[in-house]
Amino acid sequence: MIKKTLYFENPAYLSVRNRQLIIKLPEIEKNNSLPDSFKENSIKSIPVEDIGVIVLDNRQITITHGLIEELLSNNCALITCNSNHMPFGLNLPLSNNTIQTERFKAQTEASLPLKKQLWQQTIQAKIKNQAHVLASKRNAVIRNMLAWERQVKSGDSDNLEARAAAYYWKNLFPDIENFTRNREGLPPNNLLNYGYAILRAVIARSLVASGLLPTLGIHHHNRYNAYCLADDIMEPYRPFVDKLVIEIADSGSNFQELSKEIKMKMLNIPVTDVIINEQRSPLMIAAGQTTASLAKCYLGENRKIAYPGFET
Repeated sequence: MIKKTLYFENPAYLSVRNRQLIIKLPEIEKNNSLPDSFKENSIKSIPVEDIGVIVLDNRQITITHGLIEELLSNNCALITCNSNHMPFGLNLPLSNNTIQTERFKAQTEASLPLKKQLWQQTIQAKIKNQAHVLASKRNAVIRNMLAWERQVKSGDSDNLEARAAAYYWKNLFPDIENFTRNREGLPPNNLLNYGYAILRAVIARSLVASGLLPTLGIHHHNRYNAYCLADDIMEPYRPFVDKLVIEIADSGSNFQELSKEIKMKMLNIPVTDVIINEQRSPLMIAAGQTTASLAKCYLGENRKIAYPGFET
């Protein structure tokens, strides 16, 4: 079942009752002139088990501890935004897999050659998806990208990821003079930042569900980063976000600011169609297949990570 992504932009009271997310609006609850029947009818409820991601984007949202516990028990990724309306925090359960200890052990004891092979597969999948975006959206030459994909060595020792990235970003937004990919850079970097944050939450959620530690990466290493493995595994998924941002930019929409309309489009990332294991699947479901295959690689049951691609 495809899980829902919920976005709360306005003040709200969020609680839980009978395993249902209960949504109340403060302006209605505090208005004593309204009849109780009207107030009761204004309350909305959603089964917690149907929710995959929640984004909280207002400082006047009140959420109960009971609801947080219920959401985490159902492996929901709870994202909080800062005063600039950008995703800032992520809550995930510490334990959500019955054989978690076994998988933690396999992950922590993974050999360096294995991690290098996994990173090689990751970069090959990323470059291949980047090439598809360039060809389909920009009609750009991609022979070099496809050659670099084939030439990636174990651990990407030649750093072909960086070479491909330089070519990719140079050609992705040709109408924006001197565009560079930078978190603090000019728009549409703001859209890319937002989309990658949503994607990161989806991948981290799937890693936890697969009994893996999101902190312990196969390539990314940063003692201040709690989601190194999520940052590794999301690399081949990034071009799906890039494609959506291109479509928004090309549509003529004003992307200088993250409008509500743009955010709504970005929140469709978890249900974006991808091709994985030769079948079409929503991105959130595909992420679960990717992380499950990664767990099998750590356990020695498989040698290849299942990464998504675009429909040809």
